[in-house]
Amino acid sequence: MTTDHDWITTPITADLLRGALDLEPTERGLLPHRLPARARRQIPDGQLAMAEAQPSGVRLVFRTRATAVELDTLPTKLVYVGAPPRPDGVYELVVDGRPAGRASVIGGRTMTIDMATGAASTRPGAVGTLRFDGLSDGVKDVEIWLPHNESTELVALRTDAPVEPAPDRGRKVWLHHGSSISHGSDAAGPTSTWPARAASLAGVELINLGLSGSALLDPFTARAMRDTAADLISVKIGINLVNTDAMRLRAFGPAVHGFLDTVRDGHPTTPLLVVSPLLCPIHEDTPGPTAPELSDLGAGRLRFLAMGDPAERASGKLTLRVIRDELARIVEQRAAEDPNLHHLDGLDLYGEADFAELPLPDQLHPDAVTHRRIGERFARLAFTAQGAFA
Repeated sequence: MTTDHDWITTPITADLLRGALDLEPTERGLLPHRLPARARRQIPDGQLAMAEAQPSGVRLVFRTRATAVELDTLPTKLVYVGAPPRPDGVYELVVDGRPAGRASVIGGRTMTIDMATGAASTRPGAVGTLRFDGLSDGVKDVEIWLPHNESTELVALRTDAPVEPAPDRGRKVWLHHGSSISHGSDAAGPTSTWPARAASLAGVELINLGLSGSALLDPFTARAMRDTAADLISVKIGINLVNTDAMRLRAFGPAVHGFLDTVRDGHPTTPLLVVSPLLCPIHEDTPGPTAPELSDLGAGRLRFLAMGDPAERASGKLTLRVIRDELARIVEQRAAEDPNLHHLDGLDLYGEADFAELPLPDQLHPDAVTHRRIGERFARLAFTAQGAFA
C-alpha cells in the first residue's frame, strides 16, 4: 500500500459486487462464487470447483469522486506441469461505461495441475495490490472487472474519496450458462469474453455462469439458475458433454428437458434461449472424450484431440452434429407450449467460414479476436430485430 493519498478503506460488501451468486468469508476477506453454497456442496470434481470460483463477469461497481483506487486481492495462479507459464490475470477498470485501465496482481497462491494425472497441489502466497490512478475528480461510476480466469479473494478496497453503491440503472439482467468458451478461455480480458462483449453492446447486466469444462446439465446448476433473478436467460449446451463423454443420446434428451424444466420452475415466462455448439471440427462427427496432446506442452503448444470413434455414434455416443439436431428438435417440441423458448444454432455464431479465417488455436477454444466476433454476433442475433431478447 502506498501513502501519497489520504486513503479511505471501504468494506467490500454484496452491494458493491455484481455478477456473483455468493460471497464466502475467508481469513483474508471475501471469495466471490458463481454458484451458491448449496450447489457447491454437490460439486463432484475439482474442475468445476475451480471454475466456479474464477470470477468471470464479476465486478466491483461503485460511485465515487476518487482520483485513485487501490484493491488488495489474493489471487490463485494456475501452473500446468510441462506447460509455459500462464500470464497473470487481468483486472479491468471501466469508468462511466468506458475502458480506463488494466492491471494485474503479482504473487498470490499457486495451484499446480498435472494434466496427465489430474493431480493438483496448492502453495500459499501473499496478498497483492493493484492501483488505478489519475482518474477525474468528478462523480463517476467505477467498475473493476475481476480476472475471468483467476480465483480472486477480495481483501481491501481503498480510495481517496468516499464510495457508495452505484445506482440501479434499470438495465435488464442477462443470466447465461455455458462452457469454457462462455467462461472466457483465451479471451484478452474479463470485459472481452464473448458474453461480456455481447452484454456491453446490448446494454444489459451480465451474470456469467460459463463454467470451464462443466456445462454438463448438472441439476444443481439448473437450480442455481432457477433461483437467480433474471430478465433474460440463455443456456449453451453441448461441447462439454462431448469432451467428457458424459452421456449417450438416450440420457441426453431427458437431461435437457429436466434442466429446462428446472429453470422454468423459477422463470416460467422469461425469454429463454437454447444455444447449440459452435463449430469444433474435431468433434463434429467424432465422439469424445477429449484429451490434451501432452507431447506438445513442452514446445509451448496446447492441442486437444478427439479420442472417440465415429462408428460409436451408432451406439448413441454424442457428437456436436448429433447434439445440434437434438437440441433443435427439443426446442421445437417445447416451443409449442412455451412461446418464450427460443433456439440459436451455434454455427451462426462460429461456423465453417469463421474456422477457415480464424481457426481454433488448440482445436477447441477460440482466440481473443474470435471472442469479439462471437460476442458481436450474439448481440445482433439475440438482442436485435427478431432475436429472442429483442
